[in-house]
Amino acid sequence: MATQEKSNVLNTPYGGALVNLVKTGAERDALLEQASRLPDVRLSPRSLHDLELLAVGAFSPLDRFMGQADYERVMEEMRLADGTLFPLPITLTVKSDELPKSDQVVLRDVRNNAFAIMDIEETFKWDPQVEAQKVLGSTDPRHPLVSEMIRWGDLCISGKLQVFDLPMYSDFVELRRTPAEVRALLEEMGNHNVVFFQTRNPMHRIHEELTKRAAEQVSGSLVIHPVVGLTKPGDVDHYTRVRVYRSLVENYYDKNKTVLSLLPLAMRMAGPREALWHAIIRRNHGATHFIVGRDHAGPGKDGNGKPFYGPYDAQELLSKHQDEIGVKMVPFKELVYLADEERYVEAGQEPAGAKILNISGTQVRDNYLAKGEYLPEWFTRRETSEILMEMYPPRHKQGFCLWFTGLSGSGKSTVAQLVTSLLMERGRQVTVLDGDVVRTHLSKGLGFSQEDRDTNILRIGFVAGELVRQHGAVIAAAISPFRAARNECRKMVGEDRFIEIFVNTPVEVCEQRDVKGLYAKARRGEITGFTGVDDPYEEPRNPEITLDTVKNSPEQNARQIIQYLEDQGLILPVSGNGAK
Repeated sequence: MATQEKSNVLNTPYGGALVNLVKTGAERDALLEQASRLPDVRLSPRSLHDLELLAVGAFSPLDRFMGQADYERVMEEMRLADGTLFPLPITLTVKSDELPKSDQVVLRDVRNNAFAIMDIEETFKWDPQVEAQKVLGSTDPRHPLVSEMIRWGDLCISGKLQVFDLPMYSDFVELRRTPAEVRALLEEMGNHNVVFFQTRNPMHRIHEELTKRAAEQVSGSLVIHPVVGLTKPGDVDHYTRVRVYRSLVENYYDKNKTVLSLLPLAMRMAGPREALWHAIIRRNHGATHFIVGRDHAGPGKDGNGKPFYGPYDAQELLSKHQDEIGVKMVPFKELVYLADEERYVEAGQEPAGAKILNISGTQVRDNYLAKGEYLPEWFTRRETSEILMEMYPPRHKQGFCLWFTGLSGSGKSTVAQLVTSLLMERGRQVTVLDGDVVRTHLSKGLGFSQEDRDTNILRIGFVAGELVRQHGAVIAAAISPFRAARNECRKMVGEDRFIEIFVNTPVEVCEQRDVKGLYAKARRGEITGFTGVDDPYEEPRNPEITLDTVKNSPEQNARQIIQYLEDQGLILPVSGNGAK
């Protein structure tokens, strides 16, 4: 295992030394020549982020994707096979029928760029449901990682890694630093104590105040360390966020003890376990302290509308293990703003009768950004408001996707057509992605196995996500029988832009309406794999809208959807004279 030099001032890396798998000079040249003759394994964006952080030591003491002994003990006990505390599995999965019959493979991304040679020393089967339950505490496909895991390969591979290239980035190059580079900057500052702040959201004044107080509390340096890899679907893009961070650090922080550095991490949204992992990663960058907020790395709510993790579970787990990890937990304390004194204080310490100002995340979106208005300067620096307003137009000009799901013959297309007309009447341009039409053009050649059905649905989701990102209105009408595929589409579109509409029509009613006689053919066995007859349909557990097509007419159901869009601010109401 190659390592990098130890720091003299800072906290030592986790495990005692910083792993370095990156080869240079003649050794790199030889690996490049060797790679040209080897079969390849393609890395997903997630696995590429993992490879990069393995290579530069951010995951120290790991020097490879986990083998079976490490993997199984991490799931059961949050420990590697040798007993070292490590909370999350870091694995590389492939499909069995796609693994080359070779002792070595070259690891490439989807664009064919090569990064490393991997010795295939170990392969083992894994079960995504078992891992999800043990590591994430849930198999609910509303968890973004659960819906992704079921599409990973069925085989884990592990072995020695020799990295000859790291991913190339063209954005914010000066802020992309390896653990060794961050440690070098911190060494120059000369402080042993270093507090790290993890973020995947824009920073407001309260975050600024909290991070400055944390640096003072530890009498040391501060590293603002945002994640710029895979975060929670629907998060503000990293380009916008980093512009905010850079502006704040340049204008409002002490440059003699503050570092802004980007972390290309693929988050798991694993809550408490992830908080431990984040602390280990930050120790490898030089941390002695780590700020943990409420519901740290939480993925939101499950299919029943309940949070996946408790608000303080992450803080409690890190507090329990902080001595072993060697990074102390700094809780993100709730601060409130005293309007008359123009300062922040901890909640509960405000003077009696003081005028307190606060804004919720919902108010930030709905009362300010959605209306194209600046956030108040006591809450957010003007520079931050300007950046956010540039990237996020008023809500009624933002994109959204109406995702109709239901049995064949439930009335999806009929209601979707009416909604399309009502939206276009209001001046919204609408793209309709009908399941049958997409199969004819975009998914020609796919069959009706679950894998092919999911592929078809994910193609619709991908196209919908791209259109919504460009502020388009999308109507997708497809049976989409499986929850996991629908939730994957929700991730592609964005949580707050994806509106799941369950067209709740009983199968017997669908059969009565079936002018094509498809249900009858399925009942006679002339058609197999027909949803609702001999193939399952998984009803949405918590859709945004449920339509009753038995009690209500198509026109009534269409008006129900339009009213929902108005209530959400996604379209403007129409006045009595027809003007907006």
